[in-house]
Parts: sequence; C-alpha cells; structure tokens
Amino acid sequence: MLTAILLIASLLACSRASDAKVCAVTPLGGGQDDGPNINAAFQDCAQNATVVLDQYYVVDTLLFTTGLSDVDVLLSGTVQYTPDIAKWSPQSYYMTFQNATTFWFLSGNNIHVYGGGTIDGNGQVWYDTFNITKNAGTAGGSSRTFARPVPLTVGNATNVVVENITEIFSPFWFVFQSTNVTYRNIHINSYSYSSSPAVNTDGWDIYRSSYVTIEDSVVNNDDDCVSFKPNSTDIAVSNMWCNGSHGVSVGSLGQYAGETDIVANVYVRNITMLNAEYGARIKVFGGNPSPNSTVGGGTGYVKNITFQDYVVKNVETPMYINQCYSTDADICAQYPSPLNISDVHYINITGTSSGREGSVVVDLECSAECQDITAVGTALSPPNGTATYVCANIASVSQLDFNCTAPSNSSST
Repeated sequence: MLTAILLIASLLACSRASDAKVCAVTPLGGGQDDGPNINAAFQDCAQNATVVLDQYYVVDTLLFTTGLSDVDVLLSGTVQYTPDIAKWSPQSYYMTFQNATTFWFLSGNNIHVYGGGTIDGNGQVWYDTFNITKNAGTAGGSSRTFARPVPLTVGNATNVVVENITEIFSPFWFVFQSTNVTYRNIHINSYSYSSSPAVNTDGWDIYRSSYVTIEDSVVNNDDDCVSFKPNSTDIAVSNMWCNGSHGVSVGSLGQYAGETDIVANVYVRNITMLNAEYGARIKVFGGNPSPNSTVGGGTGYVKNITFQDYVVKNVETPMYINQCYSTDADICAQYPSPLNISDVHYINITGTSSGREGSVVVDLECSAECQDITAVGTALSPPNGTATYVCANIASVSQLDFNCTAPSNSSST
C-alpha cells in the first residue's frame, strides 16, 4: 500500500505545478456506477488540474469530459464499462462516421493521459451478439440499433498525449478527430474467450485528424492494427508490434458518394506484423452510379504514403492495394474508383506470407491507374514455391523491384 501511495505521489509531482488542483475519484464499490462521479471530477478539475483515477471504477454512464485545458489524467487504476448493449446503444456518444459511438469522449487542449492503468471495454458480449445478429453498418461499422462503442475517443482536441495505458476487450475501435495527438507505449488486447471472433477491434482509426503520432506500442486484435480513415494527414506510426490484425491500412476510403476523402503525408516505419491478413494495405471502394451511394463512389486522393522497414511473418498478403474494396467486380469494372492513388512507397518489406493466397506475396490492383507506386528492398517469400507479384493498372511498374503478373481475377475483400 505504501509503495502505491509513493508511486502516485511521484507521478503527481511530475505532472502539473504544485498549486494545481487535484480531483481524486473515490469509487462507490459494490458494482455501483462511478460514471457520474468521474464526470463531476472532470468538471471540477477542467483547467490547470489533475484528475486521479487510481482504483477500480464501474462505468454505466457516458463519460463526456469536454472543455479541458491543461489537465493531467492520472489513470493508474481500471475503468471498466458495463456490458449492457441495450443501454449503451442509445446512450453512447454518436460520432456519425460509420455510425461510430463512444463510451468516453475526451476533448480540450493540452491533455496528458498516463499512469499505467487499464481501460476495459468489456467487449465479449458484443463479440458474441454480433456473431449471431451480424447487425452492422456498411463496411463493418456499427448500426444505430447495435452500437459498439469506442473505449476512449480523443475528439475535437489539440495537443494531447496518451501514454503507458492498456486497453482491453474493445467492442469496436478507437477514433479521434483532433490535431497534435501522440499515443506512446499503448498495449491493446482485444480477443475473444468464445468461438465468436473479436471483429472490428481496430487498434486505432484516425479520422479527420492531423499531426498524429503512434509509437512504441503493441496490438493483439482481429482487425486493422492502425487505420487511416478519411481526411487523415501528417501521420507518423513507428515501432509497432501487431499480431492477428488486418495490417496497417489506408482506408477504407471512398465509401460515401459526394464526399471527398483525403489521406496524405503518412509515414509508417519499423513494423513487426505477425499472423495477419495484410501487412501494408490500401483499401478504397469502387465507383458507383448512385449520387446517394453509401457503398462507393466517393472522390479524393491517397498521396505521399511510405511503408518502410516491415518484418512480416505468416501474413496472407504483405503488400496490398485494393481499389474495389467491398465492391462487386462487375460494378467496379463499369465504374472505376474516382479516388486517386499516387506517390506510395514500399521500402524494405521482408518476411514470409502464410500461403493462404498460394504463392502471391504482393497484390497491387487499381481499378483506375495508380501513379508513382514504388518498391525497393522487397524480400518476401511464400511457404512453398516461388513468390508471385500481382499488379493491375500500376503506371510505374518499372519502379518496382519485382516482376509483375496480371491478376487472374479481381478481388473485392
């Protein structure tokens, strides 16, 4: 007990100035809802202050902590959300894109979340229910009747650091709409105890955000390790260990007709990718004739993307571009994606595929011509046979360090 007290005192001493206000939340215990008291603490300590969450907290109320300025959040305990789908579906905070919602919306300027604690999404009931109902929006999003809330959303915020935090059993994925945000030394574990897969448990989804850094982190999950959603720019991801994921992904993009999606200036480096579907991935919906389509037809561009220094092991397709994502092949052929992909660079992508795609280790397929796609230092091998590199509508095949083969058929996954 003394050690814990000294640790908390030390952490506080390293945070705000000695005259800053401190709001320590005492849990009610007995399974009672600590959400209202947590919200009250953030209201009381909204400026030049520290909020202390150093015990076990049951949360059955939306955490809406906004208007913060120069606030430390010392999370050395555990925040666990209640597994009540019927309550959280209408109660969680709605964020529009793919019907995403959140348990906790954190907003303001100069916020530091740290302390070695845990955020527990209690996701098993969501995994099991989704496995039966398949109640999701387009491209795997939540639906309005079956929300799968994000454990923590940094939204409409600037100058935020989240570090030394563990997140477990996420029902869905992180998403934030902010500027100058850093995640460091984050451990994410979203896995299922039953036969139901832990679907849509992305580590990070970056949406309408810029100047975001993710580094020195570990993700065990069953979806994207990191995903750059619409209008993500100036992003750096480095020193990541991803297991069981769908890769580090640009997209999905171009889902909504009439919308312009941009992902640009992204640098991904030093990634270990294990037991995954993809390694370095770009996924874009095909075109669509309907002006109101929610399954493709959106415009925009992907530009200045670098995937560098990957080590992959047992990955189905280590290098992947799909411009017909979730789009029927016939529709995609008739209506190629109007979203342009260019200036994409693969540097030192090495390791082994799983063999699930046979000898294919690279699959770069654009429905409309992609420009300035380059690869150097590629050293990938399948479990058996000679590696195959599939390319379609790549204008710069001379800048790839492997020989391309035309695809035998189109993919829409």
